[in-house]
Amino acid sequence: MTTPKEILLGTLKDLRREEFEEFKWHLKNYGSVEGLPAIPESELENAERTDIVDLMFDAYSINTFEVTKNLLGSINRNDLLENLNNTIPEPKEILPECQLKLKSNLKQKFQCVLEGISTTGNPTLLNEIYTELYITEGGTAEVNDEHEVRQIETASRKPDRPETTIRQGDIFKLPPGRDKPVRTVLTMGVAGIGKTVLTQKFTLDWAEGKANQDIQFIFPFTFRELNLLREEKFSLVELVHHFFTETKEAGICSFEDFQVVFIFDGLDECRLPLDFHKTTILTDPRKSTSVDVLLINLIRGKLLPSARLWITTRPAAANQIPPDCVGMVTEVRGFTDPQKEEYFRKRFRDEEQASRIISHIKTSRSLHIMCHIPVFCWITATVLEDELKTSDSEDLPKTLTELYLRLVLFHLKTKDIKYDGGAETDSCRKMIESLGKLAFDQLQKGNLIFYKSDLTECGIDITAASVYSGVFTQIFKADKRNMFNNVVYCFVHLSIQEFFAALHVYLTFINSGVNLLKKQSPLSKIFQKTLTVKDFYQSAVEKALESPNGHLDLFLRFLLGLSLQTNQNLLRMLTQTVSSSQTNQETVQYIKKKLSGKLSAEKSINLFHCLNELDDRSLVEEIQQSLSSGSLSTDELSPAQWSALVFILLSSDLDEFDLQKYSCSEKAFLKLLPVVKASKKVLLTDCKLSRRSFETLSEILSSSSNHLRELDLSLNKLQDSELDLLCVGLKSPDCKLETLG
Repeated sequence: MTTPKEILLGTLKDLRREEFEEFKWHLKNYGSVEGLPAIPESELENAERTDIVDLMFDAYSINTFEVTKNLLGSINRNDLLENLNNTIPEPKEILPECQLKLKSNLKQKFQCVLEGISTTGNPTLLNEIYTELYITEGGTAEVNDEHEVRQIETASRKPDRPETTIRQGDIFKLPPGRDKPVRTVLTMGVAGIGKTVLTQKFTLDWAEGKANQDIQFIFPFTFRELNLLREEKFSLVELVHHFFTETKEAGICSFEDFQVVFIFDGLDECRLPLDFHKTTILTDPRKSTSVDVLLINLIRGKLLPSARLWITTRPAAANQIPPDCVGMVTEVRGFTDPQKEEYFRKRFRDEEQASRIISHIKTSRSLHIMCHIPVFCWITATVLEDELKTSDSEDLPKTLTELYLRLVLFHLKTKDIKYDGGAETDSCRKMIESLGKLAFDQLQKGNLIFYKSDLTECGIDITAASVYSGVFTQIFKADKRNMFNNVVYCFVHLSIQEFFAALHVYLTFINSGVNLLKKQSPLSKIFQKTLTVKDFYQSAVEKALESPNGHLDLFLRFLLGLSLQTNQNLLRMLTQTVSSSQTNQETVQYIKKKLSGKLSAEKSINLFHCLNELDDRSLVEEIQQSLSSGSLSTDELSPAQWSALVFILLSSDLDEFDLQKYSCSEKAFLKLLPVVKASKKVLLTDCKLSRRSFETLSEILSSSSNHLRELDLSLNKLQDSELDLLCVGLKSPDCKLETLG
């Protein structure tokens, strides 16, 4: 099929020389008269016909043929104007060839993935390693600013009822019970859960002709790319032409004629001012404006209302899109337990090796929970595959800190063998120090995406690092998927950034005595030498407990874990170590003391994870032994032991919680409230509950985060006032109770 440029060139070739020069003279003045971009006179002066074609399409894009028609009229060549009208193909005539080119280019772009990294390594076919993710419908696009590890731990528990699950290919299919098609889907999920791969798989299946062939065009964008156009102006059509040149070459300027899907990946990384309250209404897809105004009007349905939109985001940024603009909210929950196993069996063709790794992960609650995240599965697979070559199962890392430390050392070892003949070099240490400083500085600012200037400030030579450092290229990635020279950087996963941040704080204290977790003043610098290791760790615990949303939870686990002797031995290649079992014991006792105080369930759980990183499981083991032997007497439990019981019960995926198994008392009920909130079936038969308990039950039933579906209150003496309190909870729109005994 003849392209638009070939059509225009054929028209210009029919002009006599003097007519062509007159055409150029009119073209020189056309832009200023019609309010369109002017083509510089210097470029027009010696331009031949092919040059003019390129200049016009670059300047006028979708308006090129309209400009040409006006100019032909100005030089009295109406015969060519009529021929041009008859030659320009209708959009649907040029669709097949344009679609073929677009699908081919999208297939080439998305058919391979580089697990964990984006610029180096051996590409893997997406279709070979793709494991179906657990996606659920429902929820609200409300902000959730809890640390994502807390969200992962909640999501890793068994669902409280059968949920509506969705396959990625069916994301726009009409859901059961709905008679109206969904225009905009908002998909939430924590970092590394697989949102981007999900959209890539959706696009790849379409490009390969496997799914959604009723869609004529899929245009996948990332907010990282769009951020770079913050100062630019485009019309919607020009924006599509800018990123998907196949449509521009085909001359398609009217997308209203087609079924179009726009994918916008990574709303949480958006740096555009998305103000939905003050933006001008725009309905013309050919009118130029700023990119943020385009996006807002597209999302609101003012621009191209026939198009469908798929937006992905981390939960903390979900509220940037007003609820009335969202047709359906979905959540990527990562891998279920069977999907975790499927991932490792696909990753390791050796059945015995895969089974050993799966078996090892199941022995560690922390590792098993984190494997809900696909990126963490990649980290785990990378480390354990290497460790199994030289170690038996007993020596495999059991804590998060050891796993992440071994990941860094694995890539340092790979770099040494490849570039330095196995010799240790100062460049390794400097790279670790620089990445640590970057991680900590940016974590304090809340930044997960960095620019070249951020790296330079921390002493990172990007060119040198990308050439020789395995650490830099394997766990720190440069995103060049946009079509500009600007490159953005980030750690493969938020947890890796937190590990490097903890490593930086730890090494800074060990090497200089400075505690980066405390604001530095001239006075503090004078007395910094008096700060003991014990004070350093205890101040870190306090700092983490002060965070209302748990933003330092994982950071604290890593920081404390680095003090463990096992990890100290691994750290020797990076720094002088000052391991002290006495210091560790003092930290353990300090944490147990904190567990005896009044803490939220989330903070208590994180402190138990911290104890695990310090290789102390005494509290949990005490309670587990008592539970196993049937000798548990809640009358004698200390506050810390109560916290341990809550931790064990929340970690055990209880389908049913029967308070009588522990104690028929109101005290036990109030101590085990976090378990009541997390359970779907709760039996409180003959537990002597008072008005205070019913006030608490009413609050639980009214909470949007409660999971209660069945509640048995048999043989408790309910007064009228207590029944009234219960009814308040039952009337709440957030009450999910189905059965009340």
